[in-house]
Parts: sequence; C-alpha cells; structure tokens
Amino acid sequence: MIFCIDIGNTHTHFGRVAADIGLAAIPQTIATGRLDHPIEGLAPHIRADLDEHGPVEAIAFCSVVPAANLHLRRTLEPFGAPVWQLTADARLGVAISYPRPEEIGHDRLANAAGAQALAGSPAVVIDLGTAVTFDVVTRRGGYEGGIIAPGPALMTRYLHERTAQLPLVEDLETPVTRPIGHSTAEAMRIGAVLGFAGLIQACLDAVIADLRARGEPEPAVIATGGAAAALGNRLRQPLRDVPDLTLRGLAVAWRLSRDAS
Repeated sequence: MIFCIDIGNTHTHFGRVAADIGLAAIPQTIATGRLDHPIEGLAPHIRADLDEHGPVEAIAFCSVVPAANLHLRRTLEPFGAPVWQLTADARLGVAISYPRPEEIGHDRLANAAGAQALAGSPAVVIDLGTAVTFDVVTRRGGYEGGIIAPGPALMTRYLHERTAQLPLVEDLETPVTRPIGHSTAEAMRIGAVLGFAGLIQACLDAVIADLRARGEPEPAVIATGGAAAALGNRLRQPLRDVPDLTLRGLAVAWRLSRDAS
C-alpha cells in the first residue's frame, strides 16, 4: 500500500492505493490553499488513514503548484514514510515522445501512466478540472502530448469578472434540462455546460481523426477529474469514467521507479 497525493491548482486529492492500483478507500479532497492547515489540512487525514489501515510503504505525490511542494514535505515529515515525487524522469510504463518532457504537468504524466496500465494504448485521457487537459498515448509514440482548454468553472468566473452585471454561477453539476435559460444565471449555466461538452467533442474528434490517419486503432477514451459530471452523456464516443486516474497512475509510476532502482 502507498498513500498517493495529487496537488491541483484548486483542490488536492489523496488516498491509499494498493499494489494492483486498486483504491483501498474512497479518496478525499481538500483545498490546496489549506494543505498545511493543522486542522483542515492534509496531516489529520493521513493520521486517520494510518490509524485505521496501518502503515504504508511510501507516500507518492505529483503537483502542478510548485509553491505547495515545500509545505507538503514539511507536513509529511512526522509520518516517517519515504516521500517520492513524480517528475518527468519517472518511469511511467510508456515512452515519452513529447519534445520537452520537463514542461509536462506532473498530473498529466500520472494520467498517462494510469491510462496505459488500465486501458493500454492508444488512449485519450480527458482530465476535467479547473483547466481541461487532453493527454494522448499512442502505440507508436507513447505519450505524445495533448490539448489544454478552460474548464466550465473558468468560463462562468471569467464572465462574472469581466462584465458588470453577470453573476458568479458555481452550480455546474445540476443537469441541464432545456437549452433556453429563463434567468441570467440559468442562461450562463446552460452556456457553460452545453458549450463545454461541445468544446470537448470538437477536440476529441480532431484527436481521433489524427490517430486514424496515422493508422492507430480506435483509442480508449478515459475521463477523470471533478468536472466530469458536466459532460453527462453528451459525447458520441464511449467514455470510461475513472475519477481517480491520477492517483492510480501515481502508484504505477512509483512502483515502476522503485523496481528499477
């Protein structure tokens, strides 16, 4: 068992992962800005996990917030377990053909490792968070790169911040039941949710067309991240929802790197 932590821009997700990358318990989430808070932060959750499930072999993490890494390491010191950070040098179980691997978000590397382990290649991972990332793993090139786009929460926040009268709409999970809004807030929510699905579909169509032209088989399409609910069933392609793919991929990369050392 290892304890895996994914530090995102808005939220940090964490949970215990077994050697077969199966989750031992439902992962939890805290605000990244409260990471080292003595009560609301990560330490009480780790302590409770260790008390309930016993020790772990290591603590593995990935982060897209460099400023949070030092706070995390200080938080983890009292627990005594080895701490391992996923970087572009880690073994992922898949080659990297991206020209500058050091520029790839570490959560995207974890997603690639998780996708390869769970579905093989080719695969397209759509990580639906504050920003939306597409990561493409192919049989010939391994991890090739992807696409970055705004998530639905960024759309509604931008409209609120850049206009004088539009409210801040935060409810993006309630299903859209009609395409015509009867209030300003509903109109904004419809625009974000329906427009978001259209954006995802257009990007996915372009990626799949490119893979077909290169002779790659149809890819597995995997969704992860907190904004997946906004997609509903609006994509034409079958979608495998793996909410905790990043944590599972962290476990894969840690195990491969450990075995190689």
